[in-house]
Order: sequence, then C-alpha cells, then structure tokens
Amino acid sequence: MAKVEQGGEKVTTYGNLPALNEKAPHFELIKADLTIGTLEDLKGQRVIMNIFPSIDTRVCATSVRNFNRKAADLKNTVVLCISRDLPFAQRRFINDEGLENVTNLSDFRDRNFGKDYGVELIDGPFEGLLSRAVIVLDENGHVIHSQLVPNIDDEPDYLAALKTLL
Repeated sequence: MAKVEQGGEKVTTYGNLPALNEKAPHFELIKADLTIGTLEDLKGQRVIMNIFPSIDTRVCATSVRNFNRKAADLKNTVVLCISRDLPFAQRRFINDEGLENVTNLSDFRDRNFGKDYGVELIDGPFEGLLSRAVIVLDENGHVIHSQLVPNIDDEPDYLAALKTLL
C-alpha cells in the first residue's frame, strides 16, 4: 500500500504501482461505446496511462487536456485517460472539449484495474475512486515510467512521463 495526500490528509491506495520493467497487468476497461478495451488491443504501441479520480474535477480535467495537447506530436503512442467515471461522463467531456488525441476508459464495471495497478483509494473522501498516477509502457507492454502523484490535488509530472518516449 502507498500513501498519498488529499486535502491535507494522508490517504491509502490498495497497493503499489507496477514496477519498472515489469509487464503491465492485463486490464479490461469500458470504452465510451460500452465495449471492452484491453491492453492486448494496444500491442505494438507505446501507452501513456493518465489515471485520476474523476473527469469532473478541475485537476483531472486539466490533465486530460494537457495530455491531449502533448499527444498530438507523439508517434506510435496512445494516451489512455482512466477513471471510474461512467463512460457517458467521459464521452461528454471529450465531446464538449473537442479532444481527439486521448482515449477515455472506465473502471466502473469490475473495478479490477484499480486493484491490479495499485491505484484504488481505500480510505479518505475519494474512497473507491482511483488515485492520480501516470504509467508509461513501451511497445511490449513493459513499464518504463510510473508516478503516483504524491498529492491528489496536484497535476502529474508531464515532462518526466514524456521524456521516457523520446
């Protein structure tokens, strides 16, 4: 388990992020059209996972906008924005903002992603949601960067994540 800060209090995650060079755990997440998206669907591509509590919060929305802007210049890279928001809310945000370079996925159905990736919050005001984290995978699905953002109220370190893909 890891500790992060939220609103001045320490809160706990279900586990720890996957280790560097480790093969990323399998996932089945729900796409905007309610079909299932898996890690296997992305084989051969580099993956940035922007993980956060809810698209309806300021910092989470900002991270999606920033990754959308930065992803425009990335070759062979997909940016996944992952939360436990319903796919309808995720789709509404993408459509309202006109974002085209990120893919939203939801862990609302089986809730395994949060546990398998060590980002589910098990206490505090956001208990049951996902903590803020960024995980970058190479073309073979191995972790080449990870950051559990120490304070949920802060944005992730975009530069650190993107530098691993240069």
